[in-house]
Amino acid sequence: MSEREPLRVLVTGGAGYIGSFTVRALQEAGHEVVVFDNLRYGHRAAVDCPLIVGELADRDVVFSAIADGRFDAVFHLAAYTSVRESVEDPAKYVRHNIGGAINLLDACLAYEVPWVVYSSTSEVYGEARYLPLDENHPTEPANPYGASKLAVEEFLRWYDQAYGLRSISLRYFNAAGAALDGSLGEDHRPEEHLIPNAIRGALGLQAFRLTSPRVDTPDGTTIRDYVHVLDLAEAHLLALQALRRGHPTDVINLGSGVGYSTRQVIELVQEITGVEFPIEPGEPRPGEPPVKYASYAKAERVLGWRPRYGLEEIIRSAVLWHQRFPHGYPE
Repeated sequence: MSEREPLRVLVTGGAGYIGSFTVRALQEAGHEVVVFDNLRYGHRAAVDCPLIVGELADRDVVFSAIADGRFDAVFHLAAYTSVRESVEDPAKYVRHNIGGAINLLDACLAYEVPWVVYSSTSEVYGEARYLPLDENHPTEPANPYGASKLAVEEFLRWYDQAYGLRSISLRYFNAAGAALDGSLGEDHRPEEHLIPNAIRGALGLQAFRLTSPRVDTPDGTTIRDYVHVLDLAEAHLLALQALRRGHPTDVINLGSGVGYSTRQVIELVQEITGVEFPIEPGEPRPGEPPVKYASYAKAERVLGWRPRYGLEEIIRSAVLWHQRFPHGYPE
């Protein structure tokens, strides 16, 4: 099979935030895409392709989807992703994030799907021992969400060793931003992420509550690495190309290489929107390390990937999305 020949790809979680951008990128590259999503956090309006509504925890449904699809590759983005919820209900994250992934991998083996691109997270690292975080940093998750993602990474390694199922796990740092024309964006209900909540505060759509815990940083708020969702989508396609070239099972960071504090992000949202919205105290989120930002040197070396968009472009694109869809996708 030529590296340029279109593939048939299943994208789990493809109606969600990062998933919908990845689906669009696959389609623009000429691939045929089917989405598998439970629509608890995803949206039908975010995708324009066949959609299977189901739960990865339902083994029979997963096997049926893979059997019917004759897929060349699977992009596995479906997961529960709330740090707060994972601390409060870790069993849910074991059942769905780990158990659902195992069902999917077993179905890939049963129906000879050779490649998996996996959506992982910087939460696998826990508190930074050194910066920037690279792939050799110890993995010590500070919450069950990160632990669930790391467990699947480890099973992917074992499934390759035992069965030859090759994969690339992409460890995202903080995904943010929207399509440059405002046609796709971040629509979580409820929304826990800083940038969309700050923008919604600036647009008068909701009160803005600061949930960053008090930490030992220059301004006392957490420092994070924000990477544009368009850059993440591109990285998924590059990971698929690498697998097609024979690249072995691997883990790769995706981040901007720069850390911004929560306070800095709020101030930039205020500057871009021209609104100094009030900041109300919120309940601090548990399980939050004080500082995290990435080294993307391996992504550049292995995938030829580097981020194209900075924080200002991230915020400007997200503002446009929220202006166009103040109440989210029409459902």
